[in-house]
Amino acid sequence: MTAKFAGKRCFLTGAASGIGRATALKLAAEGAELFLTDRNEEGLAETVADARALGGQVSAHRALDISDNDQVSAFAADIHAANQSMDVVMNIAGISAWGTVSHLSHRHWEQMVSVNLMGPIHVIEAFVPPMVAAGRGGSLVNVSSAAGIVALPWHAAYSASKYGLRGLSEVLRFDLARHRIGVSVVVPGAVKTPLVQTVEIAGVDRDHPQVAKWVDRFGGHAVSPERAADKILAGVARNRYLIYTSSDIRALYAFKRFAWWPYSVVMRRVNVIFTRALRPPRAG
Repeated sequence: MTAKFAGKRCFLTGAASGIGRATALKLAAEGAELFLTDRNEEGLAETVADARALGGQVSAHRALDISDNDQVSAFAADIHAANQSMDVVMNIAGISAWGTVSHLSHRHWEQMVSVNLMGPIHVIEAFVPPMVAAGRGGSLVNVSSAAGIVALPWHAAYSASKYGLRGLSEVLRFDLARHRIGVSVVVPGAVKTPLVQTVEIAGVDRDHPQVAKWVDRFGGHAVSPERAADKILAGVARNRYLIYTSSDIRALYAFKRFAWWPYSVVMRRVNVIFTRALRPPRAG
């Protein structure tokens, strides 16, 4: 990875925690020049300090909301006024909410699309055209999800955003190839990040022992952010399109593609189990 990222200008969202933080620190250790953002100002400052402690160069950082196009555009303008275009752009920031269609509010749907889909689009609009104009090639990395390739129960709103991001990535994979800009889409399964413990489950009491048990079980299958970051950087270095952070998601997606009928049967059963485990309390 050193030959791939040393000295490269890398822009990352979601750098304050989880996969974003782990990836930023690994890039810092490899000698990349970093440009970082996250809406969590305190966590972002900690990542910046830790990256610099590793000998990394953080040329710019700013706390902002990627769903706000004006904030993203302003940061991009300031970066480009003082620096050349990016070599690597990584859309890692994201939020999650689970729930059945009967319990998801309009706020859930809107937030998922605003942050998980429009956020990356804002970053792409601001940073990719300068990469194209520079003619040096590079990499665009969009973090989707297992919920962007398979039908996980209660993930309709989240999947709407993550399937959209995967579709966008597939088109750009071919659109940007002529400019030598590789496009990779990351499809993580469970990763041990704060998102696992804070995900909102519409219509469900997160403090209920049954719910807590199932969330802990989900977390028990999670990989570390550091392992996910290793997988991402190795995949980007090889210009892989789909990058898996765990083998179970690779196997599940292959099962869906090559055995649709058995996959359908299994997913119906999984949906029943999931719903029984997290069934919202009945009104009254």
